[in-house]
Order: sequence, then structure tokens, then C-alpha cells
Amino acid sequence: MGSEMIGAIGLGLLLVLMALRVPVALTMLIVGVVGFAQVISWSAAISQLKTVPVEVLSNYSFSAVPMFILMGVLAAHSGMAGKLFNSARVICGGWKGGLAIAAVGSCGIFSAISGSSLATASTMTRVALPEMERYGYNRGLATGALAAGGTLGIMIPPSIALLIYAILTEQSVGDMFMAGLVPGLMGLVMYALTVTVMMHLKPSLAVAGEPTAWREKLVSMTGLVPFFAVFLVMILGIYFGAFTPTEGASVGAFATLLYALAKGMRGAELWRSVQETLALSSVVFFMLVGAETLGYFISVSRISFSITDILYGMELAPIVVVLCILLLYFVLGMFMDSIAMLVITVPVVFPIIQSLGIDPVWFGIITVLTVELGLMTPPVGMNVFVIKAMAPHVGLGEIFRGVAPFVVSDLLRLTLLILFPVLSTMFLI
Repeated sequence: MGSEMIGAIGLGLLLVLMALRVPVALTMLIVGVVGFAQVISWSAAISQLKTVPVEVLSNYSFSAVPMFILMGVLAAHSGMAGKLFNSARVICGGWKGGLAIAAVGSCGIFSAISGSSLATASTMTRVALPEMERYGYNRGLATGALAAGGTLGIMIPPSIALLIYAILTEQSVGDMFMAGLVPGLMGLVMYALTVTVMMHLKPSLAVAGEPTAWREKLVSMTGLVPFFAVFLVMILGIYFGAFTPTEGASVGAFATLLYALAKGMRGAELWRSVQETLALSSVVFFMLVGAETLGYFISVSRISFSITDILYGMELAPIVVVLCILLLYFVLGMFMDSIAMLVITVPVVFPIIQSLGIDPVWFGIITVLTVELGLMTPPVGMNVFVIKAMAPHVGLGEIFRGVAPFVVSDLLRLTLLILFPVLSTMFLI
């Protein structure tokens, strides 16, 4: 049996094990080790099993992952999220659908600190949903806005998804963060416009909030200062070369820690934040170990090269190949977690992208945006399930219907980024 056939069988087995609900990290590890053994030898596979975890866990670039997670956990536990939503609520006071716009804006700003879509969705749902329900907002609109707003965390830097893509493809983390800035802000603005359009089409979905004076709006902006301070320190420091993206993660985490201490966070709360960070980091690193092992198997099986040869034989235009890959991501996103999807598929598709001469940074942005769509679409829609866990009294169907207009908004944003690549590359040095 040829190595390409073993690679194809391995990828098929990967899908079967995931369908059987075997944990994604363990699935990648099993397929990677067994497949590598079939192509090379069992002794080489066992040796790889000893060295890969050490390589991943000792990789300096990966140290940014727990720092970004710690930053988000501290921001959630220190009360920053509640203060953020209150400020956004006052700023949007008197607008029709203002609370939903405030929720989306709060999610976008909070995600700039947390770097995680799921953390953003869960935190902001606890803060914003009760307030929207108190003012009589349609539950579908309220939960849909939060589910969509939570996805902004996968694009607005610092993003764990962009970080992992950069490391897997050996791209500059700083370039990926800067490339994600405009698409992330586009998502924030387009979601707010989506709420506005929905209000015009169906005014009964929400009521106008309590009007606030301009003085109140200006005073409330002080609640945004901690977020923008941490965000600007990181992004400007990375952009101007004051520190690397990895060091920037530590700077951001330290700044957030100082804020948490200033707000009275002490022993037990700090220890709980560290425990939560360790638990979340362990999950991510287990997946990275599995992905690295699977990547070695895919490399020696030469399956990606075979796929490239097939595509060359079909003489498809590069943009058609990109659209086919994005369609694959959109379908997979309905069933898989975003990070798991990236670490599984990037080792397979990236050699194809390289061979076609496609800009890897631009491709990374549109890939992550397509993955982001999967966080809102059935049957899995991780953000939807997170919000369902936070609000068990709201039906899943109601949340999916509420998030549908935001999915349309994201499809429009994806189209714009495909048609105008400069939107994601304008800030690259």
C-alpha cells in the first residue's frame, strides 16, 4: 500500500473517530502515531511520541497562549466586563436597539483583551443578557447579538486563533495581528448596522433605552479606558517593535493583573483565575501536540502533495481553489471547534496555498473568518451552545434564528475581504 493511500485512510479514520465523539486532540494523536508507524516504522513513531510533546511544550512562541488566556480570565473576574457593558449602555442610551448594539460593542472590546470567542460569549452573556431581558428585548435578538459579538474574539487582535495559525504556518504573529485589525473592526461595525437594520424592519424586537445626556456619555467613557490602555500598549508595542508578540502577551497579562489588583482581587480569586488559565491552556496544548503529530504523518504520507497534483491537473484558477477550501471550512465549522479545525486542516491545505503563490497572511484572515462563521451555524455552533448554557431558559432554535442575520453580515464581510485583499494587508510593514 502506497504512502498516499495510507494518508487518505488516516484522514478518513480521523473523521470517523471525531464522529464517534473521541476527543479531537486524542483523535489527532492516535491517527498521527499509527499512520506514521505504517508509513515509516513503529520504532520511529514511538520515538516521535516522546519528542513531539517536548518540542511543542518547550516552543517559546507557544508561551503566548497561556498569557492571552490569563489576560482574558483576569479581565472577566476583575469586573472589567461589567464596567465595560455599563459604559457602552450609557453611550448607546436612547437608541432603538441600543442595548443590543452596546452588547456587540462590549463583546468587540472585551475580545481585544480575552482573545477567545467562547470566553467573550460566556462572560458578556452573564453581564448583558439580564439587562436586555429586563428592558423587554426579543430573546432571539438578544442572544443572537451576543453569539455574534462573541465571535469577534477570533479576529480582533490579540487572537489565539491567529496566533496558532501564524505558528503552524511559520508566519509573523505581528503581521497576522495587524492584518486582523481592520476585518475585526469591520465585523464590529457591520454587526451594529445589522442590529439597526433589524430594528427598521421589525421595530417590535426591542425598545429604545433610557435617554442619556452627552455629559453622561462622556463620563461613561472612563469605563473603556482600561481596555483601550491594555490593547494599545500591546498593539502599538508590537507594531513599533518595542517587544515581540510573545512578549506583548506577557505585557498585556501583567497590565491586566495590575488592574485586577487595583480593583481588590486577592488570594482566592487570583488562585481561581490561575487554575482556570491552566485548565484552558492544557486543552489548547493537548490539541497542539496532537496537531503536530498529525502534521508529521501528513508530511511523510505526501497526501497534501497528491491533492496539489490533482488540483494542478484540474487546471483550476487559484481563487477557485481558495473558494473550495473555504467551503470545506464552512462545512467543517458546523461540526467542529474552531481551534481544532485549524490545527487539523492547516497542515493539509497550507502546502497547496504555498504552491499556488497565494498570500499566506490574507489566506489566514479569510480562513479564520470562515472558521468564525462555524461558531454561529448549526448543528454545533459553539458560541450558541455557550450562550444556551448561560441562558437555559432560551431555546436553541430561538438563538439560531436570532443569529441568522449576523451570519449574513459575516458572509458579506467575507466577500469584501476576498474581493479586496488590501483590507487585511494595508497595515503590514
